[in-house]
Amino acid sequence: MGSISDRITEAVMALDGVTSATHRFGGVEFHVKNREIGHLHGDRMADLPFPKRVRDQLISEGKAQTHHLLKDTGWVSYYLNGEADIEPVIALFQLNYRVITDRKSVMADLQE
Repeated sequence: MGSISDRITEAVMALDGVTSATHRFGGVEFHVKNREIGHLHGDRMADLPFPKRVRDQLISEGKAQTHHLLKDTGWVSYYLNGEADIEPVIALFQLNYRVITDRKSVMADLQE
């Protein structure tokens, strides 16, 4: 079955063109088109960078929290408390993948 982070990593790495590297503060970070789509701090937390408008919507919908350190940026944090958090975090990585690879479409969807 694998750890929570292993299962998230497997799903994120299945996205076309995604690469991974060791994150400078530990864990693993994911990139597409030379841009970071987010990183995992083991089985504890995921951090993802979004445009501020997307971040604000995610926070207002309860899908993420303000980044634990970078509060005035587009970054969000998602605390992993168990297996129930795997799918919501994968959905955040998929959303950010779409923001980077098809920004116009995603931003138009957010307007609706």
